[in-house]
Amino acid sequence: MAVQVKQLITEHLDLWTQAQIAKSTSGRGSNNKIELTGIKKLRELILELAVRGKLVPQDPNDEPASELLKRIAAEKEALVKAGKLKKQKPLPLITDEEKPFEPLSGWQFVKLHQISVINGGFAFKSTNYSSEGARVIRISDFDDQGLKSESIVKHEYSSVLEPFKLQENTILMAMTGGTVGKAFLVKKVDELMVVNQRVASIKIDGGLLPEFVSAVIKTPLVQNIINEAKNSTNDNISMGDIQGFIIPIPPKCEQIRIVSRLHELMALCDQLEQQSYQQLDAHNQLVDALLATLTQNQNADELANNWQRLAAHFDTLFTTGYSINSLKQTILQLAVMGKLCKQDPNDEPASELYAEITKVRERLASNEGLKTSANEQIDDDELYLSCPEGWKWLRLGNLAKFIDYRGKTPIKTDNGVRLITAKNIKYGYIDLNPEEYISHDDYKSWMTRGFPEVGDVLFTTEAPLGNVAKIELVEPFALAQRAICFQWHTKAISQFMLFQLIGAPFQQQLILQATGMTATGIKASRLKEIPVLLPPLNEQVKISNKVIQLFELCDVLAKNVSNTKQTQSVLAESLVGQVVA
Repeated sequence: MAVQVKQLITEHLDLWTQAQIAKSTSGRGSNNKIELTGIKKLRELILELAVRGKLVPQDPNDEPASELLKRIAAEKEALVKAGKLKKQKPLPLITDEEKPFEPLSGWQFVKLHQISVINGGFAFKSTNYSSEGARVIRISDFDDQGLKSESIVKHEYSSVLEPFKLQENTILMAMTGGTVGKAFLVKKVDELMVVNQRVASIKIDGGLLPEFVSAVIKTPLVQNIINEAKNSTNDNISMGDIQGFIIPIPPKCEQIRIVSRLHELMALCDQLEQQSYQQLDAHNQLVDALLATLTQNQNADELANNWQRLAAHFDTLFTTGYSINSLKQTILQLAVMGKLCKQDPNDEPASELYAEITKVRERLASNEGLKTSANEQIDDDELYLSCPEGWKWLRLGNLAKFIDYRGKTPIKTDNGVRLITAKNIKYGYIDLNPEEYISHDDYKSWMTRGFPEVGDVLFTTEAPLGNVAKIELVEPFALAQRAICFQWHTKAISQFMLFQLIGAPFQQQLILQATGMTATGIKASRLKEIPVLLPPLNEQVKISNKVIQLFELCDVLAKNVSNTKQTQSVLAESLVGQVVA
């Protein structure tokens, strides 16, 4: 009996549209993308029901699939006799144990090679690509949504490429790499195209609906086989694997009904997805607007009042990764504007703190030849934030010694002293994976510019730009290129400076000062000239403690969101399993 999928969708609408996860976990909330896992599960459910014959009613008057398969076999035999098709080697018959489910009346299981012509691609040389000729379809030129329009390459066409010419109603499948098994049905071919190596072309025989076979390939019936094959062959599937895919075949008329229903229900999913993204976008804009009002408060008392009003609606406002990251960025901005805590007129002004920092810098210059320094003068047009009385604008290079090894890479070993590279420095923390090392002897000769210490701050200058993390590692480590260690002239400012450097105001200054097209980066000579704010030391401590306290609240919110989304995803998964079973 066919499942009433429309009813299934509408009865569980909240589940499908609210189950979502962040695709990006970057600390910069504006870059987060959302994947609606509920709708993804819904699409999977629809495909699964379709290929198991549970999506539309059966008609006992339909011609059984066995008759259709006989005609396909006869047509192939005729093509072989005419020399238009190579005779295929027979594959072992499908056993009862191999059948993924009990076939419905009129259905039949076949192996993919019985209903298609499967070819590998031509081994083109990239040096022979040209601006004219046939478009070459490489493994990177398509995904399960279609052909990509960027990075198109072409090759001069000749009769040698005829067997590799892409035809309509052909399924393309990646045979190797991280996307092995991805597949896309090319219904129509509007230009001359040829298939490259590592891509299989699966031309579906006449009499079958390619959309139905394509749907089967996207379900666990085939994808589980692909996963098993690639796990045993290092992310590869062979032509034999593809030929042996077991495909359920319904009667031709039932195929037509199933594909029609698929189009209808997938369009409904598209509609739900678009509505969900519009709602998310509206929610994000609302959160941004409300958070922006906090940064416009005149003082800490006004902020405290407005914060309380906002806190009353936390359960409805901060329900996504984006909104929580936006809250964190607002907290950081309030921190560096001096609005998180009340100013104490009895605090020693920042100018006195800077006088002590200057003495340390001068001593290091005299005794150790310190080279890191920046201009003292800061023009008014360089000031990108307002700040309270008693604070001081300074250039970054006058607050710390810069320890860096730009343009050099040490020789890596299997063990020894840990090497921290730009890959290890994340947004606010150090990730010890991947683990890389240099020898103890190289460590002594390599770290000639200084040794990073607990409390210093690491900063990535390129790929990625602007990741910042405070050092809490007690063990010695070496520093690789594209990373700078800020060794503060007084460790007491470390925590506040970390919060300032990861905040949006400073990060925006980085972008303005960065250079490069494909991989933006910043030179140390430009980085040290960026102005930063220095509050009185007592106020720095109070602000940092407040940020830590509020970040803990954000982490609780994030955990609640994660638990909710995890529950929704599990429920969606469970519902799919119950319906398909």
